[in-house]
Amino acid sequence: MLSDVMTYFGLKRTLDHVGYFETQEQTLLFKELKPQIRQGRLIAITGVVGCGKTTTLQRLQLELSSEKDIIISRCLAIDKDKVNVGVLMSALFLDLSTEKDAKPPTHPELRERKLLALIQKCRKPIVLFVDEAHDIHHSTLVKIKRLIELVRQSGCTLSVVLLGHPKLKNDLRQPSLEEIGARTNIFSLEGIRGHQVEYIKWLLSECIYDDYLPEDLITDEAIAFLAERLTTPLQIEHYLQRAFEDAYQAATKPVTRDMAEAVLNVGLNDLEPRLIRHGYNAKVLAELLNIRVSEVNSFIHAQLPPGRTQDLRDQMLKMGIPLYASEGN
Repeated sequence: MLSDVMTYFGLKRTLDHVGYFETQEQTLLFKELKPQIRQGRLIAITGVVGCGKTTTLQRLQLELSSEKDIIISRCLAIDKDKVNVGVLMSALFLDLSTEKDAKPPTHPELRERKLLALIQKCRKPIVLFVDEAHDIHHSTLVKIKRLIELVRQSGCTLSVVLLGHPKLKNDLRQPSLEEIGARTNIFSLEGIRGHQVEYIKWLLSECIYDDYLPEDLITDEAIAFLAERLTTPLQIEHYLQRAFEDAYQAATKPVTRDMAEAVLNVGLNDLEPRLIRHGYNAKVLAELLNIRVSEVNSFIHAQLPPGRTQDLRDQMLKMGIPLYASEGN
């Protein structure tokens, strides 16, 4: 956001990375998560793009750190589709080892034995967090389950928390992954859904100077409109910023409902962006359906014959893929 726009609206900071807006549902989520983590579980937390998964993860890690009875490890690898159990074990090894510049053994048997010895020395439950886990291969999920069991057999406790798009939840519920899904505690993160008006007013109050009020920036009617059309913090921050920039260019404030409506993209909740928010781009869908990417694109843009369209639609619905707006964002 341009500094002139911020000055015009009395903003002391940009709208992104403001802090943690906690709903009652998120408080209950933390209450459920912490005992599970202490017991040594495979846990999946899923939510659509922009719902606040990473912010929630940071808050959870902060709370666990302050309680000091759990050791936290994180997988920092960026290419999650290339993350295997060896990468995850390396993350644990690097976070748990007290040796300077320690490196895990390359031989699998030696690596496992040394990791178990490190875990036993910790004498505390350990949790490994893996963000963007929807890209992790199914075979790796099986090995994660085995690693948790191996640690449990040694008398210690390891939990692995996977964060990802709703695709991760759907994958874990497929019959082919019953071995893992039946042993995974799955939590759905709804974010601010149902609290959009509260979130917008909280966000503005966190960003404006003390001598400004949220209604000085945007009308209640505009807030209500955005709250009805938008469902995630990411969407709200993005379109609020665009509305403020347009209002600055027009030299007017507060932002009205008409101005808020003008900045929303016509295709905001069309099928393609909705699928992507759930973790299903054309390439992923093509792999799941065993068809060409071009055919997926033709399906998304309603360019297939009716019979073929219905066939693909039935397959996707059976997999739990959200084709209708009522199934999510």
